[in-house]
Amino acid sequence: MNISLIKKCPLFTDINDNQLESLLNCLAATQRTYKKDSFIFRENSKVTSLGIVLSGGVYIIKEDFWGRRVIFADIKPGGLFGEALACAKTDIFPVSVITAEQSEIMLIDYRKLVTSCTSACVFHTQLIKNMMYILAGQNIMLTQKMEHLAKRTTREKIMSFLSMQAINSKSGIVNIPFNRQDLADYLCVDRSALSRELGLMQKEGLLRYNKNHFELLRNDYI
Repeated sequence: MNISLIKKCPLFTDINDNQLESLLNCLAATQRTYKKDSFIFRENSKVTSLGIVLSGGVYIIKEDFWGRRVIFADIKPGGLFGEALACAKTDIFPVSVITAEQSEIMLIDYRKLVTSCTSACVFHTQLIKNMMYILAGQNIMLTQKMEHLAKRTTREKIMSFLSMQAINSKSGIVNIPFNRQDLADYLCVDRSALSRELGLMQKEGLLRYNKNHFELLRNDYI
């Protein structure tokens, strides 16, 4: 296993290399490679692992009866998915996890994460502390997405999302992590309506874009 990649995950903050190797054995960690558009977990399936993205990326999605999907989150290298099950009294996964590109994923048994054992007791407290920080961060992320979805129009949703991206990158020039369809799924809008609104906003001089590259030009977008 590539320890340098694994250490990027905030779950293992303040755990040294020697402890990490022992910890991964204790957690029954396995590493797998998935092709693009591969399901790692499916909605309503029984899951006993949480995942860590080592390379590539995954989407957390939910699909309706007709196959229309909503993207809840995109997880990049170092990020976790399925971590909420470690603290919930269920092993039924409420959403699906699908790869956005070819990805290396580490799976660990979350039941071992929340249960101390003789070999893990030295660093178990730190592991639980890290998990609490991660769950808090995920809660903040979902709150931010709710801010986007609470906007009334497609234009307001677009600008709310781009504003957040610009604030996070501290620049009016950003590369977003979605293609057009994925952005539409993330903002819960029709793709055609999204593309049409982006075209209008560019004509009005509010922004410039090329694929996933955006430059915000003015503040008075409404």
